[in-house]
Amino acid sequence: MRYTLRVWRQSGPSSRGQLVEYTVDDISADMSFLEMLDVLNERLLLEGESPVAFDHDCREGICGACGVMIDGVAHGPERATTTCQLHMRHFDPAKPIVVEPWRAAPFPVVRDLVVDRSALDRVIEAGGYISAPTGAAPDAHAVPVPKPVADTAFEAAACIGCGACVAACPNGSSMLFTAAKVTHLGVLPQGQPERHARAADMLRAQDDLGFGGCTLTGECTAVCPKGIPLETISRLNHDVLAAAMMGQ
Repeated sequence: MRYTLRVWRQSGPSSRGQLVEYTVDDISADMSFLEMLDVLNERLLLEGESPVAFDHDCREGICGACGVMIDGVAHGPERATTTCQLHMRHFDPAKPIVVEPWRAAPFPVVRDLVVDRSALDRVIEAGGYISAPTGAAPDAHAVPVPKPVADTAFEAAACIGCGACVAACPNGSSMLFTAAKVTHLGVLPQGQPERHARAADMLRAQDDLGFGGCTLTGECTAVCPKGIPLETISRLNHDVLAAAMMGQ
């Protein structure tokens, strides 16, 4: 099959970018979206042109590195699917495909489809850990965890930090990401000593980094490849309110 692509090309952070149209041939319906970009880049290299820069790593939907906007949707048209796990059979060859980088103030474009998402790391550094001294690591079964609590923690811990929630949010908010990182620690017994201070510190870091405020539009959950639910944000808000009442 033949596809027409309109890809965002930008040589550097301070350069002016634009959409450039390409045509790719001999694309199998079973190819992933990134494999299709590989085919395009091989052709560009043979023609002496600069290949399209894009992030990727595991290509198994685990690392969160591969995210791009496809036809205006973070990670593309399939729900609960990362860009690397999206296949070309989901696209109509008769319609052009527009490929752009994440669009958010805290995610400056590095080159083409690559953005700097280190702001998410700064949010985690503000409190996404447990620092209570416990001595040697206890056995895994030493602290009983009720199954509903474990399920909630695992659900939140599934977040891969891809940034799709930020790119999809009309406010450029990272609340779903921050809430997931707060929740997966805060609901467990080991995370209780710093639960409320953690939420307040991470939310403060998020605001300082330039992420927008959350208005619960729900676009974040619609594009999240791991299906983190909107109620996770409610847990974060609850913990932040409790922290304010305790003066943290």
